[in-house]
Amino acid sequence: MKWIAPALAYLAVFLGLFVLHSAWAALLGFHAAIIGSLLIARPGIPLSTLLKNSNKKWIALNLLVCGTSGFALFFLWDVFGIANDLPSQVAALGLNARTWLPFIAYFALVNPFVEEYFWRAYLGSATKRLHRSDLLYAGFHALILIRKAPIVSILFAVAALALAGWFWRQVAREEDGGLLAPVLGHMAADLTILLAIYNMAT
Repeated sequence: MKWIAPALAYLAVFLGLFVLHSAWAALLGFHAAIIGSLLIARPGIPLSTLLKNSNKKWIALNLLVCGTSGFALFFLWDVFGIANDLPSQVAALGLNARTWLPFIAYFALVNPFVEEYFWRAYLGSATKRLHRSDLLYAGFHALILIRKAPIVSILFAVAALALAGWFWRQVAREEDGGLLAPVLGHMAADLTILLAIYNMAT
């Protein structure tokens, strides 16, 4: 199941973006694939792990480091070569004045819990080395970035996300599996990145 689950998550994102042409379908399908896989696998990892934290320094560090993601994207927008037609691409995925803010709220508040439990707790590892779960976590983002940025920027983003996945795993390892700091860091990254995109695409 640990090999099938990531494939299902990737498939859900692909179908949502390229078949249904809907950001909501991609996100909700992604979450459905993950939750369905977890219900079948029954990993036995308590959900309380998502709220476990013993050292506030990890929370502060995650919020500080990950919260800069959106600011970096905003100020380096032209450097990354983001597509000029991004506003129309985003609109074609169903994100408009009525749906953008609910999408951002759901993505920033719900997605970090789902992803951290899946990629770091269920598929993760205690190794200090780069792990396949870090690469799998980063890889599906390439689907999201197709046609929205040049290949060099996509590869850079995937590498940066693999590093982020590795970092969040190390924090969880230091916290004896506790995921609150990674969840909050992930939340800060998602929120600031989406706000930067919203600002530039509307």
